[in-house]
Amino acid sequence: MFQTVISEDEIFKTHLTGRGHPESPSRFKIAKDALKLRGLLSPTNRVAPRLATSAELMLCHTQDYIQTVQENMLACVKCGREDGSFTLSTGDVQICSASDQVARYAVGAVLGSIDAIMLGQALNAFCLVRPPGHHACSDKGMGFCIYNNVSIGARYLIQKYGIERVLIVDWDVHHGNGTQEIFYQDPSVFYFSTHNKHIYPGTGFSNERGAGLGLGYTLNFPLEGNLGTRTALLEIFNHSLREAMKIYKPQFVLISAGFDAHEWDPLGGFNLTTEDFRELTSITKGIAFEYAEGRLLSVLEGGYSLRALEEVIPAHVGVLQESD
Repeated sequence: MFQTVISEDEIFKTHLTGRGHPESPSRFKIAKDALKLRGLLSPTNRVAPRLATSAELMLCHTQDYIQTVQENMLACVKCGREDGSFTLSTGDVQICSASDQVARYAVGAVLGSIDAIMLGQALNAFCLVRPPGHHACSDKGMGFCIYNNVSIGARYLIQKYGIERVLIVDWDVHHGNGTQEIFYQDPSVFYFSTHNKHIYPGTGFSNERGAGLGLGYTLNFPLEGNLGTRTALLEIFNHSLREAMKIYKPQFVLISAGFDAHEWDPLGGFNLTTEDFRELTSITKGIAFEYAEGRLLSVLEGGYSLRALEEVIPAHVGVLQESD
């Protein structure tokens, strides 16, 4: 068994978003190169992603939305805009004709990594994928996201493997409105988010706690972007997350691993250091060991400073690879 497997593929560079867009293929390249340089990624611990089927996408997305994405791909080809300057009709997502296929591979990377963990081939995994996913709602893409990679993974765990309690930890600086929407009434998934309260998408208030059977299974911590953010966020993970999980006792842990809360990120407005992300990883990994037999899958979300990604992603994966 591997401690950590990594799912990645050069296809993730073929989703084009246009000149100057922060969610660019360079994010993938610099992170992959950094992992290889530090000996964290090799042919032996790599899991090749597969193409997710429409049926798998429909674990979280409507058939109409999936059809809309496919129609957008055809429109993109018809108008000849292959440089990423075409915008998905449902929201602020730049696409090219390859984007649907690439997004399906991002989902497939998550599902294949889950299989590796559940079949005992690895203890945990990291998916180096793009486009990100946590803003994608059941019926629309937005915020650079087409399909909700992590949410589909959670439903896959529940339906294929009979997992009853999944924890999603989302430390991206932007609130994962899509993930929250998908599971807002579902007690089988606990959604935990820390995020900047003043920026996109304007959701994730502390009184958003779930509804119906899902009431109490959404836990949001909207934070100010100031000098006290680091201390507050780390305290939330050390206390609030740990205390909530004493009651919930997750059987599998998923991380929406956005790194735009890093102090070097141009979009986030937070001031976390690389060492802080090591600590967040360690805390979350500890929860996985305490309640979920160590089963943990981390999936790349945001993070738009190439300098930060080059440093923080190897740090994150390095903690995952440490044997306990």
